[in-house]
Amino acid sequence: MFTNLKAELPGQLPGYLKGQRWFGGKAREIRAAEVVDFITLERDVLEAVIVVVKVEYEGGGADLYSMPLVVSNDPGSNVRGEPGSTGVNTTGVNPPGVNPAGVKKDPAANLKGEPGAPGVNKDTAPGLKVSGRGGGRVAVTFSDALKNETFLSFLLDAIERGLVFTGEAGELVTSHTHALSLQETGAAGSLRPRAITAEQSNSSVAYGDRLMLKFFRRLEEGVNPDLEMCGFLTEKAHYQHTPQLLGALEYSGVRGVPMTQGILQSFVPNQGDAWQYTMKSISNFYNEVGKGSAEGSFGETQDGAARASIAPFLESVGLLARRTAELHLALASSAAAGEPDFAPEPFDDKFQRSFEDTLLELTNRIFGQLRHAQDRLPENAKAKVEKVLASEPQIIERFHAALSAPIRAVRTRIHGDYHLGQVLYTGADFVIIDFEGEPARPLSQRRLKRSPLQDVAGLLRSFHYAAHAPLLASTGSVNVDDSNRDKLNRWAEVWAKWVSDLYLTEYLKTARGAEFLPPSREGIMTLLQLHVLEKAVYELGYELNNRPEWVAIPLEGISKTLESSNLQ
Repeated sequence: MFTNLKAELPGQLPGYLKGQRWFGGKAREIRAAEVVDFITLERDVLEAVIVVVKVEYEGGGADLYSMPLVVSNDPGSNVRGEPGSTGVNTTGVNPPGVNPAGVKKDPAANLKGEPGAPGVNKDTAPGLKVSGRGGGRVAVTFSDALKNETFLSFLLDAIERGLVFTGEAGELVTSHTHALSLQETGAAGSLRPRAITAEQSNSSVAYGDRLMLKFFRRLEEGVNPDLEMCGFLTEKAHYQHTPQLLGALEYSGVRGVPMTQGILQSFVPNQGDAWQYTMKSISNFYNEVGKGSAEGSFGETQDGAARASIAPFLESVGLLARRTAELHLALASSAAAGEPDFAPEPFDDKFQRSFEDTLLELTNRIFGQLRHAQDRLPENAKAKVEKVLASEPQIIERFHAALSAPIRAVRTRIHGDYHLGQVLYTGADFVIIDFEGEPARPLSQRRLKRSPLQDVAGLLRSFHYAAHAPLLASTGSVNVDDSNRDKLNRWAEVWAKWVSDLYLTEYLKTARGAEFLPPSREGIMTLLQLHVLEKAVYELGYELNNRPEWVAIPLEGISKTLESSNLQ
């Protein structure tokens, strides 16, 4: 039966892949799809196979995808959380809106306004069919094994036992850390798996309230930064504010180069992510300051009362800043010095020239898109477009000035895709998740050592997005209309400055004296502004391509950064 997959699946794959939320090539035309390997996993009533598919696109380029499939009449075909499931989540740790560790969520459910946030895209493709055993007439239907309880329990058992599965061309190697044995999981079957349905580029599964499996659908040669970073932080640096690494799945193809297939981590009970937590706070803030006259008052008295109203949130912002600085200190610690992939390296002329070239290419490309799209942009953005377009030479000069002089600091491994959606809020603390980096970048770029101030810039830009998100999207949490829109937009800038200033102050206080910070305040701010400007330009490109109605936020971010020689 499985041997028929290579011959009979390719013709069905383009339609099937386009209907999967985790498939990243929906906007591209598939030229061909080929089964390059399959690994059978059979035990008792389980009949499953992991199919490795090479997808080639019109115009060039190819991706490798992993597709775990199971014969759909398997008795364990329903997993709690999936349509048609009869199971109910009774753990009490994941009520609606709560984000388990490492899951990228549906933005429609929580107003996730960060650029690159996954969109709504439910799996819509039918099952795959191949000829039955012995070429029988009755076709066998395969469905997604990551929605199959029997398969998921088997996969956890394999990780606990360190099993190796040999395929037609390669092999799947499972492994676990010492920390998994300390979890007291008992029999794998006692941790009933629950598929997380809000995933996009990867697939995630919670095992009870203790474990979380992230399964990477797109395979790339090399170690995924999520596996590498979590392993270093939990086993070498002993950083306490990220999920603990417990195990891994690695696939090696015909070339023998390992590719990260999945990681097993500790489950983090939480109250949602920091974006959701921020949205609740800022919505309450807007509803308070929105009272009174449309013009509002920005005098000392009202400013003081407004700031006092977010005092508890500001305390949380300070805590998040300290956790961020502690992360960066761990990545620059003595534990990193003995690890070549983590050892800090100085900025040098070669790196700075290469970085400047990258920024120049980014700016030229995004501003070309802006010129092409400016007549089609919303009215609230058109007034800002001409100003930003005229500032292109200034942006390029700002990049050149920051990178032409020596930078007296070291580069380290960083989070790489840091924003409020990458942090879980437990109710009393923060846990940083998802060290995969920007999925659109190749692994080699995501593993580069950079300035930790790039992560800081990501959070500052995330706060700016958070300030404006409730005013752009109709969620019902904030009463926004023509009578108070201008007033609330002014308060948005005030809120963003208060929060950003506090975050930066607490971060620099905690990281004071670190080798990754330039020795002078001027040097720190120059490098930080470089990354804030880089992030805003990147955001502009994202919004032009995906959400033109949000383009005013990065436009304003670019203008504000250029107008200020100091973020405070």
